Amino acid sequence: MSFQWPDRVFIVAELSANHGGSLQVCLDTVRAAAEAGADAIKLQTYSPDTITLDCDTPPFRIDGGTLWDGRTLHSLYAEAMTPWEWHRPIRDEAEKTGLAFFSSPFDVTAVDFLENLAPAMYKIASFEIADIPLIEYAAAKGRPMVMSTGIADEAAIEEAVAACRNAGNDDITLLKCTSAYPAEPRDANLATLPDMAARFGCRIGLSDHTMDEAVAVTAVALGARLVEKHFILDRAIGGPDASFSLTPEEFGGMVSAVRTAEDALGRVRYGPEGQAAKNARFGRSLFIAQDMAAGDELTPDTLRSVRPGDGLHPRHYRALLGRKVTRAAAKGTPMDWSLLE
Repeated sequence: MSFQWPDRVFIVAELSANHGGSLQVCLDTVRAAAEAGADAIKLQTYSPDTITLDCDTPPFRIDGGTLWDGRTLHSLYAEAMTPWEWHRPIRDEAEKTGLAFFSSPFDVTAVDFLENLAPAMYKIASFEIADIPLIEYAAAKGRPMVMSTGIADEAAIEEAVAACRNAGNDDITLLKCTSAYPAEPRDANLATLPDMAARFGCRIGLSDHTMDEAVAVTAVALGARLVEKHFILDRAIGGPDASFSLTPEEFGGMVSAVRTAEDALGRVRYGPEGQAAKNARFGRSLFIAQDMAAGDELTPDTLRSVRPGDGLHPRHYRALLGRKVTRAAAKGTPMDWSLLE
């Protein structure tokens, strides 16, 4: 069965490198993610040799103030990769718990491998958004395409979106992403989200590397339909992504906050409903403010706009002043046209 986008925000738990070298940790993570309220579990599908070269020369050494400075790309990815033989049992566990399963392929061999597992969609990572042949190859499989835009300018995003559409795939979700690990909320620039939706004509979402649930809530308020966060059973597991991953309790709090934001957003509606509709009777209306006898004149002293809302609408106030009641009316009588007949 092909994937169907839910009516609510789709919340993704990114397993990534948070496995500590243990398949059992992966399976426990899937169950914990489901219990925390995730809709999907996401992996990354690569080996060190499909994502980089085994070189210890300056271009391949990490620097620039990251968590991984001093390491080579190859050594980092050798530690962080999820073994390909683990993917099927992880997918099977996801299906048991009701989670969608998908991954980020980092080359065409990963796409071919994942096709055998029938992933719900494909995710293109921020640093792969320039790999147009990879995007075209994945998009041609006909599954929804999710693309992070962390290092992409407008032209790069346009080229990536065009690659999907040229491959016959228009089911595209663009994720606002800050490619820092961890990221600071002040760098999220979430105001970009509505512009991204309008400019590229795509579903929008958030790939979030901050540790603050307010960022996800704000993104949802701005139209995000997918929220992705790194998930770890316990940061004590360690690993390359541990410091910017949410624990089950933290992730569950974020899910709860997102769902509350969805409920609060609701739909376009004017006027009260629910309890507010019941309380509307306490709004303003016109009442007799003093005991009146037949023939007495309605004046600012005898006719007032007060709570509750049982009398005539206050819009009639000026038209009623100077008119005379035709029968006695006690203080507190709702003003009604029958008093003038």
